Amino acid sequence: MNRILPSLALLGLLSTSAPAQTVKRSDYPIQAVSFTRVKLADNFWLPRLKTNTDVTIPASFQRCEATNRVKNFEMAAARQGKFATIFPFDDTDIYKTIEGASYSLTLYPDEKLDEYMDALIKKVAAAQEPDGYLYTARTIDPQHPHDWAGPERWVKERELSHELYNSGHLYEAAVAHYEATGKKNLLNIALKNADLVCATFGPGKRAVAPGHEIVEMGLVKLYRVTGKPEYLSTAKFFLDQRGRYAGYDPKSPDAWRNGSYWQDHKPVIDQKEAEGHAVRAEYLYSAMADVAALTGDQQLLAAVDSIWQNMVTRKLYVTGGTGAVPGGERFGGNYELPNTTAYNETCASVANVYWNQRMFQLHGEAKYVDIMEKVLYNGLISGVGLDGKSFFYSNAMQVKNSASFPQTEPQRAGWFDCSCCPTNMARLMPSLPGYVYAQNGRDVYANLFISGTTDLKVNNQSVRITQQNNYPWQGDLQFTVNPAATTDFNLLVRLPGWARNEAMPSDLYRFATPSTEKITITINGQPVQYTTRKGYAVLARKWRKNDVVKVALPMEVRQVVANSKVQDDLGKVALQRGPVVYCAEWTDNNGRATNLLVPAATSFTTRYQPDLLNGVMQLQATVPAVQIDAANTSISTTRQTLTAIPYYAWANRGKGEMTVWFPQQLTDVDLISRQPKEATVGK
Repeated sequence: MNRILPSLALLGLLSTSAPAQTVKRSDYPIQAVSFTRVKLADNFWLPRLKTNTDVTIPASFQRCEATNRVKNFEMAAARQGKFATIFPFDDTDIYKTIEGASYSLTLYPDEKLDEYMDALIKKVAAAQEPDGYLYTARTIDPQHPHDWAGPERWVKERELSHELYNSGHLYEAAVAHYEATGKKNLLNIALKNADLVCATFGPGKRAVAPGHEIVEMGLVKLYRVTGKPEYLSTAKFFLDQRGRYAGYDPKSPDAWRNGSYWQDHKPVIDQKEAEGHAVRAEYLYSAMADVAALTGDQQLLAAVDSIWQNMVTRKLYVTGGTGAVPGGERFGGNYELPNTTAYNETCASVANVYWNQRMFQLHGEAKYVDIMEKVLYNGLISGVGLDGKSFFYSNAMQVKNSASFPQTEPQRAGWFDCSCCPTNMARLMPSLPGYVYAQNGRDVYANLFISGTTDLKVNNQSVRITQQNNYPWQGDLQFTVNPAATTDFNLLVRLPGWARNEAMPSDLYRFATPSTEKITITINGQPVQYTTRKGYAVLARKWRKNDVVKVALPMEVRQVVANSKVQDDLGKVALQRGPVVYCAEWTDNNGRATNLLVPAATSFTTRYQPDLLNGVMQLQATVPAVQIDAANTSISTTRQTLTAIPYYAWANRGKGEMTVWFPQQLTDVDLISRQPKEATVGK
């Protein structure tokens, strides 16, 4: 099952309306090593991927059945009944779970899962209309479609219908399923739909800026598989339609509800800041990177570079979360990063991983992988409970145990009416092997430090690289290089920003004090001098069998401070060790968390706790804790032990206080009740 499959154009597997074509094309200069060529053996990630396979994916399929998402397809096939769920995009929960299950099959082959997906794909095929249209919210009863769908196809695509959003997730699932299994049953459904989309939209045809982006990314994936140029040109056409909405008024207090909410306020080449609904935005920016790579469009490249810079310098949480504002699930203004009302949708973290991977492939700079790593180890996996079947839609930065501070989500839920986040986690997690390595000719990049093996071709020689570590708890990394014969190439090992005194590749966050610890690298036990390139150690040599590279990264506990323009973090510090950001939770700290101070001179001890939260490195220090008397008339401090756990592991032991940011002085403790705006969950 783990193999690289040739393009469909070469295999003659295209749909009848999509003839095979051979095209010359530009592309990302750096290509990710496929998930089919990387085998994980990692103590941190592999158990999570196993839980995703054993719990998350089965629970997701079961919930799709129980909530009538599958029934919608059955009724669409029969062309009778009444749409049985809430949102017209509920179809995508099936597609995303199929995508995740497909990736999972390469990790854990499962005949029953494979058969179940085939049966489900038959239901999807039966629901598809003869011309390729696939949208159960209309097909079930075309005379009485979902309220968001509009009376005719596509007429509400910009605002509400999500017809193209559904298509995009179908395409993503179809490509993953084909690459993982070699089967084309889902792919043929996707190609038939994509041919309809290309026949419907384009110059001289229907035009729209898709309201919820992802169809652009999906079309690019189909283009990569088939070589059919219409798929790429239609993706670019959708990008080019943005900024043509006449009703947008940038001076309106509700401007975000108009064009900027779905990134339709300016042409994409004129967009310079991350704006609007964060998930939609980061899917768009991923597609902009794709199309820029494949077409060489320099204006598009300049725009997506500018948007990334704005995000990482002004709109990114210390955990990697994005989308600060609950209303509209959107990016806020520059430096608008509140804690008690932080939104940080889990889907936005998924999209951020996609976007940063593409930015790395464009530019080959470690800073993009640094951000991706920050998201993966913090803001992403906080979105799923350790049980694999409880989730956060939004990811808080602080929970206060007070009626005066209602929280969006102080505890996890099993499912949501809008369950985009659980199914997005189901698909992202098992795709992780595809993010570990990348290659550009004789340059081989080691991006993520995850134990396992990969098999490559370098200079037409087979090369196996085996990675062994106990990351993120320990900083000792080992790479064993095994070429079939002596081979000359460059191994580029990422030197994480956090190990080089860089908390963030911008001035948005910095470490409070510099470290004198250095990264050390040896090959076969001998220290080596190496050059650096864009944040990578370039290890250039003629590699022989069983050459061993060892990299030692400093793993100190660091205090992080935010830019002074981030008002909510003034006078406060966050805690980080390696790539992991920490928090304090009520259950470890005498029932409170938001009353703890961390003065600048605080010294922490670390201890690995194998029986706590599936195994975590715990931080402890003696710090002042604020106490208020029963009459609320006096404040005092006492000394107590602060216990901190990785942020991703919070909310697995009940409901209570949590905080990521700690005041350094008593004057910085916020004791004044404020009433933040309530948030709603939904697309």
